[in-house]
Amino acid sequence: MSEVSRSPRVIVIAMEVGDGKLIRQWADQGELPVLKRLADEGSWGWLESPAEYLHVSAWPTLYTGTSAGRHGVYYTFQPAPGIQGHRRFAPGQYGMPTLWKVLSDAGKRCTVFDAPYTYPEDGFSGSQVCDWGAWAQYLGPTSTPPALIKELTNACGRYPLGLEAHDIGLVHLDAQEMKERLIGAIHAKTDATCWLMDREPWDFFLMVYGETHPAAHYCLQLSDQAHGQSIDAHDQLLLRSVYQALDQGIGKILERIDDETTVFVVSGDGLGPNHSGWHLLPEVLERLGYFATAGQKQPAAAEEASQDSGAKKDLVKMVRDLLPVGFRKALARRLPTGLRDALAKRVDMADIDWSRTQAFCLPTDLEGYIRINLRGREPEGIVEPGEEYEAVCQAMTAALTGLINPATGQPAVKQVIRVDDMFPGDRRAYLPDLIVVWTGDTVISALESAAIGQVKGKSPDGRVGTHASPGFVIGRGPAIRRGGTLAGGHILDLAPTVLSRFGVASDQMEGRAWDLS
Repeated sequence: MSEVSRSPRVIVIAMEVGDGKLIRQWADQGELPVLKRLADEGSWGWLESPAEYLHVSAWPTLYTGTSAGRHGVYYTFQPAPGIQGHRRFAPGQYGMPTLWKVLSDAGKRCTVFDAPYTYPEDGFSGSQVCDWGAWAQYLGPTSTPPALIKELTNACGRYPLGLEAHDIGLVHLDAQEMKERLIGAIHAKTDATCWLMDREPWDFFLMVYGETHPAAHYCLQLSDQAHGQSIDAHDQLLLRSVYQALDQGIGKILERIDDETTVFVVSGDGLGPNHSGWHLLPEVLERLGYFATAGQKQPAAAEEASQDSGAKKDLVKMVRDLLPVGFRKALARRLPTGLRDALAKRVDMADIDWSRTQAFCLPTDLEGYIRINLRGREPEGIVEPGEEYEAVCQAMTAALTGLINPATGQPAVKQVIRVDDMFPGDRRAYLPDLIVVWTGDTVISALESAAIGQVKGKSPDGRVGTHASPGFVIGRGPAIRRGGTLAGGHILDLAPTVLSRFGVASDQMEGRAWDLS
């Protein structure tokens, strides 16, 4: 065996919304033999994750070993100091280096493939492919070195899924068709992964199967869609077929490594029913008096001043409203991403009267994200930092936790999280101020309380399943005990655990290296 092959090697095989509970059941039933063998030969652990609160934050948390308050990334569109509203995730967004950048700086050879919410980092000397086969593209296909994406495409072809999250939006898709598409996409992702593994020597390799993400949204079958959230493994024939293709793909990847290579199979979030009330929050805030639009009645003395505020009519929005929805979507797909985002933001913000808005909703597809219009942070902020900010947050929290789902007569909100408390850090200002976590027990088509009366409306989100906690990890390799169980794990811990395999230290990590021996 050569000197190169004797050096430590680690491969991380990650899944987007890979549900550990279903995987355990199917593996034990013999439906996922590769994952069953990995778990038997190594250790299994459930992972605490921010997916229940900031679901996309699970990825940068896993990559950096730091929480959202320090890395500052939690969604496709999010706020930033000095911006009124939100902006798209972009290069330079992270406040912390990824674990592969740390390893690269330590002289380790790294290859990273389709890791969501990443971009080529300055100074990274390894190989990275972004958005070749991603479910949701953020930058478009790109790579380090730049020629690598073309080499990969020439060797393996284009990613065959033919669908992309930002183009589709929240519409319902046929589950059977999605299953077939996703199985083909998994085969292509596996082949591309193997090509990259064979292309050049590596010490650390990370790849992500994004196909489990749309499978969770569109292939999930609920036992009782109207009244409950039961996810019975026996009912998941379509979803199981996707996971079986994944299991086969992982087996093919493992054929390319030896027993001395450490393997981690990981997911930062699991799967749950899509029961959210985020679509009703803007009207709730409006009725509570925190959010103001141009159409709201206001005192006569303020009417003249509002003519020069953000409440005035917007020509782009007026033109948008005249065009048929289908035509608008077709046109949007042909626009450059930056222009499309700018126009969408202008339309979204056109009706807001910032001079009377204390709080507003940020884009989401699961949680309720609320941003205080804070003076000094937002260019048109009106809420003073300190006592006024605290008073607004406290009053809003009390009002939101009092919301009732009239379909059940029970609270619709599980909790309202103060981000200052849960996710402190240098990049806290890139996050919402309040996170509304729904009870998730059934569909929310209306909200009511004494303060707001009742607001109602069907969710525009036609997807059946969505992100939930916990995540999970399977670890196999030298010094990892056979048949072990990891207790008390967090996705923060993966990065320091990987670094520890190489004897590389980093003082940025908030997590701890797992003791798997």
